[in-house]
Amino acid sequence: MTTPPYPPYPPGPPGWEPGKQPSSTGQVVGLAFAGIGLFIAANLAVTFVVLLLSIDGSTGWLIVGAAGLALFAFGGGISLVLLRRPWAKGLGLGLMIGWALMTVVTAGFCTGVNPALYS
Repeated sequence: MTTPPYPPYPPGPPGWEPGKQPSSTGQVVGLAFAGIGLFIAANLAVTFVVLLLSIDGSTGWLIVGAAGLALFAFGGGISLVLLRRPWAKGLGLGLMIGWALMTVVTAGFCTGVNPALYS
């Protein structure tokens, strides 16, 4: 057997095997935190606008705001997760985690799920 005229390929990173995809866990986790931040920013903006629009006591804008935030978080989050790309999966999970986090931290006030808001 003759040796090729070029040097052999260098070894890959630790744990790497030819034909095996590298792990994308770090990318998913990082973008999940970015998705949480994105939802919090959108939530603060929508909450501010809804509170300004419903200053006269009407609950119509609260319902629209709550539905819009839920649609943004879960509709956008699920559609991003279904893309099955690491960046999309992380961002979609982050949006949904952000909605749940804001709901728990603000007792549903900022996401519009607190029943006391509608009475």
